[in-house]
Amino acid sequence: MKSAGFRRDCRWHNSPPMHDYIIVGAGSAGCVLANRLTEDPAVRVLLLEAGGPDKRVEIQIPAAFAKLFKSDCDWSYSTEPQPELHGRTIFWPRGKVLGGSSSINAMVYSRANRGDHDGWAALGIQGWTYSDILPYYRKSERNERWSNEFHSADGPWHVAEPRCLSPLTRVFIDGAKATGIRETADFNGAAQEGVGYFQVNQKDGKRHSAAAAFLKPAMSRPNLEIKTGAHISRVLFESTRATGVEYIDRGKAAQVGAQREVILCGGTVNSPQVLMLSGIGPADRLRTNGIPAIEDLPGVGQNLQDHPLVGVEFECREPITLDKADSIRNLLRYLVFKQGPLTSNVCEGAAFVKIDGSSPVPDIEIAFAPAFYMNNGWDNPKLYGFAAGVVLQHPESRGEIRLRSADPLAPPIIQPNYYSSSRDMQVSIAGLKLAREILRSGPFDRYRGKEWWPESDAKIDADWIEHVRRTSQTIYHPVGTCRMGTSRDPMAVVDEELRVRGITGLRVVDASVFPSATTGHTNAPVIALAERAADVIRGRVGIAATPTSRREVRATV
Repeated sequence: MKSAGFRRDCRWHNSPPMHDYIIVGAGSAGCVLANRLTEDPAVRVLLLEAGGPDKRVEIQIPAAFAKLFKSDCDWSYSTEPQPELHGRTIFWPRGKVLGGSSSINAMVYSRANRGDHDGWAALGIQGWTYSDILPYYRKSERNERWSNEFHSADGPWHVAEPRCLSPLTRVFIDGAKATGIRETADFNGAAQEGVGYFQVNQKDGKRHSAAAAFLKPAMSRPNLEIKTGAHISRVLFESTRATGVEYIDRGKAAQVGAQREVILCGGTVNSPQVLMLSGIGPADRLRTNGIPAIEDLPGVGQNLQDHPLVGVEFECREPITLDKADSIRNLLRYLVFKQGPLTSNVCEGAAFVKIDGSSPVPDIEIAFAPAFYMNNGWDNPKLYGFAAGVVLQHPESRGEIRLRSADPLAPPIIQPNYYSSSRDMQVSIAGLKLAREILRSGPFDRYRGKEWWPESDAKIDADWIEHVRRTSQTIYHPVGTCRMGTSRDPMAVVDEELRVRGITGLRVVDASVFPSATTGHTNAPVIALAERAADVIRGRVGIAATPTSRREVRATV
C-alpha cells in the first residue's frame, strides 16, 4: 500500500480495493480514530473526507476563524425557517476540511459536565459515565498548565493558556463576581460552575486542530490512506452487513470495500444523512424519497438539539477590543512572533451558571467576547465593542435532520425548532437579564458606552422575547441525531458500543450519538468519545467498565 497522501485517482478494473476500516469524515472523531486504529501496523485504514487539506492560512490564525465561514472549508448549511424566530433561517457552519469543525471553530477547550456523562448512565447506557470517560479526556490532552487527576500533560492535543487576553475579559470576570458568581480557575476540573478564562486548543500561538494533533502525526504510516474530495453517497451492504462505501470523486462514482467496519464520523448533520441515503432510517420517509429501507430505524435524524446564542452588546469607550485586531501591525506581529490580539480565540472567558436553582448542572453559559459579535460577526458596527452571549445549555426543544431528496449532493433539511419549548425562552430571558446586569456592573463603568443589543429601552419580558426572535443564532453545537441508547429505547440509533442497530460492521462516532446536549462546548467531548471508541473497536475495553471506572474521582463539575 502507498504511504498516506491525498490520492484523487481511484480506478479499479476488478473488485474495489479493500481496507480493514473505512472512516467517513476527517473531523475531530475521524482524525482521532485514524490515528489510534493505525497504531496497529496490521490494520489498514482509509480515511475519506469531502473537503480538502487544511492549507488556508486563516485556519492557523486563531482570531480569523469567522473568515472561514462560507468558504471552501465550510459546508455552509442553513436551517429551515424558524417559526419562533420570525421565520428566519439560521446559518450553520460545519467544517468541510481536514480537521472538520475543529479547523474552523473558536478553539475553546471545554469539556462536558460530570452530570452530563452520568446522566447518560441514568438512561441505562453503560460505559460512558464520568469515571469511564475521564481517562480519555486525559489521554488526548497535552495541557500546558495542569497535570493532576483531571488533566494530563502527555497527550497529543495541546491545551494552552491564551497568549493575549483583552483587559476587558478580566473586567467581565470582576463584573460577574460583583453579581454573586464565584470565580473558578478550571472549568474542566473540580467545578465547572462559575466564571473564568477559557483554555484554548493552540500550540505556539496557532490553532491546534484534530488534524494537527492526531492526523498529521499518523500520515507517514503506510497503513493509513487519506483521500480528500470524496463526497460519500451511500454505505454498501451485503444483506445487513456493511461492506464498503460509494463516493463521488470529481463527478464520478467510485466504490471501496471494508473487511471489518465502516465508521461514520460525519457529524450531527452528515452522519444521519448518509445513513438515510443508505436505506437506514424511518422506512416511510425513505420510501417517499425512493430509497428502499435496509433497516427501519425511526430515530435516525431525530432528537436534534443545539445551543442557541443571544447577545447583549455594548460599545466600548476605549480602543482595547478585538474589533480592529486585523491591522497590518498586528498581522505582522502575529506572523513574526505568534503574539498579539490575533492569537485570541475571541471567546476568551465565560460564566457557567444555574438560572434554575434545581438544575443539577449549569443551564446557561454566558460567553464573553471583547468585540461585537452580531450575526456571526457580519453585522458588527464599525466601532469598538464587547459582548456577552447567552447560550442555552439544555434546550427542551427538539428538531430533526431529513433528506431533501435522494441526491447525495443535495443539502439535508435542518430543522432545529429553536424555542419551540416555552421553557427555553424563559431560561434564555433570565440569562439575558443576568448578562446585562454583569455588563452594567461597576467594573464596566469606565468602558461601557451605548447599548447596541437589545438597546436600553428593553425593559419587560416582551422586549426580551422580541430580541431573541430577531437576533438569536447558533453557537455551533448540534448533537443527538444518531443517539446512543439501550435495546429498550426504540429511538436509539446506536448501542453503547456505537454500533448501528440491526446492522453489522457499521458504527457512528461523533456528536450525533450524544443522547442529550452537553454543558459547555462539544469538541472536547467528541475527542474523548472517539478516544474511547478506538479502544472499544480494538477490543481493549467493553461496555461494562473501563479499567479505571471503579476508581472514585473527586469532582463536583
